[in-house]
Amino acid sequence: MDVLKELSRVLEERKSQDPQKSYVASLYAKGLDAILKKIGEEATETVMAAKDGNSDKIVYEVADLWFHCLVLLAHQGLRADQVLAELQRRFGLSGLEEKASRGDKTGQG
Repeated sequence: MDVLKELSRVLEERKSQDPQKSYVASLYAKGLDAILKKIGEEATETVMAAKDGNSDKIVYEVADLWFHCLVLLAHQGLRADQVLAELQRRFGLSGLEEKASRGDKTGQG
């Protein structure tokens, strides 16, 4: 949890840094589409690692995916603790109950 808080703090700081000197600042400068593209790439790499069955590679790729999702949250003015609160809200619900409670809110039926 401390790592997540610290990383979130650093991601916020990067918003004001020079895009020539910070990878995250360069993503922010490129905008939402660049961040979403990176998340798509990392999701694909995660799937490929899982298909290969290499545990170390899976962990590495999931870390990349989570990192870029945290960049997205910060870019959108959201916080990781909001996601954790949503996960906490779902805790104890069956997946079927949770999905039924969403209705059309997610646009996925």
